[in-house]
Amino acid sequence: MGEIATSNRQITLFYSSKSVRAKQTLAYAKAEGLKIEEIDILKTKLTGTQLVELAEKLHIEVADLVNQNHPAYTSNFEHHNFSTDDWIKMIQHNPEIMKQPIALRGDVTILVETPTDIIKI
Repeated sequence: MGEIATSNRQITLFYSSKSVRAKQTLAYAKAEGLKIEEIDILKTKLTGTQLVELAEKLHIEVADLVNQNHPAYTSNFEHHNFSTDDWIKMIQHNPEIMKQPIALRGDVTILVETPTDIIKI
């Protein structure tokens, strides 16, 4: 059992409060009457365990949680093969480079590509 508690009764949303997509997703979820636990990754530093767990739930590597097209990534880092620990530290110090929003409900985890994806979960 990992650190991230999930429930079938509510959706846990990991998101950046600076993200337009995240704001739209939250607004849409609330309009649909969905119960959301909001975790703003800019305010809540995710632990290495949580990041590994999110990646596992999405069936991707921790490296794939990083949006390598994000300006905060391209201006600070070159394209490298980093270790998982390196990627974790990178996300912790620059949370805005993490792909998001990520929605969890029970055993289901999705990376929200469009705000309406939230009702698929």
